[in-house]
Amino acid sequence: MKLELYTQAVIAGLVVGFLARIRMLRTDYRQYPTYPHGQVIHLSLGLIAAALGAVAVPALLDRDYTAVTFLTLAAQQFREVRNMERETLSKMDQMELVPRGGSYIEGIAMVFEGRNYLVIFSAFITSLAVIIGGWVSGTVAGMFMIWLSGRLRSGKYLGDIAEVTEGTLRFEGPNLYVDDIYLMNVGLVDDQERIQQFGLGIIITPKDKDSRVTISNIGQRQAILHDVSAIMGVYRDTGEPGLVPLSKRDLKDGRLGLLLLPQERDLQRTIEVIKRVPVLEGAVRMPTESGGN
Repeated sequence: MKLELYTQAVIAGLVVGFLARIRMLRTDYRQYPTYPHGQVIHLSLGLIAAALGAVAVPALLDRDYTAVTFLTLAAQQFREVRNMERETLSKMDQMELVPRGGSYIEGIAMVFEGRNYLVIFSAFITSLAVIIGGWVSGTVAGMFMIWLSGRLRSGKYLGDIAEVTEGTLRFEGPNLYVDDIYLMNVGLVDDQERIQQFGLGIIITPKDKDSRVTISNIGQRQAILHDVSAIMGVYRDTGEPGLVPLSKRDLKDGRLGLLLLPQERDLQRTIEVIKRVPVLEGAVRMPTESGGN
């Protein structure tokens, strides 16, 4: 009887953990993980993580404490997954016209490692619920863990911490401004004409002190430029240093001025894309939480 119950618990945990990994797996505008091979890799790792979480409960209840050793080894392997993702994305980034940047790559690698731990936790809780309360409690726990996995799939977006509005691009001689924020010196008349024809100016205004420091992070700013270029396209090619999407801060109030060169020049869509840029975990700062405040 106990063996049958444990078998049911392991199967339930395995299924829920794998479904949670499927729910957290998505190939979007970033085109990563790639389809189908990148997804096969992550689903396979998710199945292994689900099996570890599901088997851990019966093993611990039978006082087989070597299960903890296997979980420790699994954690080490998933850290290697993070290193693998970092290395792969860094190599891919060298081929981008507008790179992601190191902070964005580290954030993606961290997410893929963390999702495997969520799978282990989902399988563990489901397996434990089946053993304690039977299939009914296991089903409820499994549905809750799948829902929770979906909720934890993404964090805050830029639109949650800042206002995004249109800015006016203008030249004063060779100097380029968006509203009153200086961007760069553009010496070639041909580049000036193309920026005026294809460029869009954007102003990002932080909502509070914390968001002001967050959007000033260079990695966060590069993530904005990359996402807009990935979705809207970019009007540039290699060997054209004058046509580069750019961000500059207003040092007085922390506003961020952007020069964008989208292939598809649609202001409202561009603003919506910027609002949906993820806030990088490595860029988040909370000076208002310090003891000095």
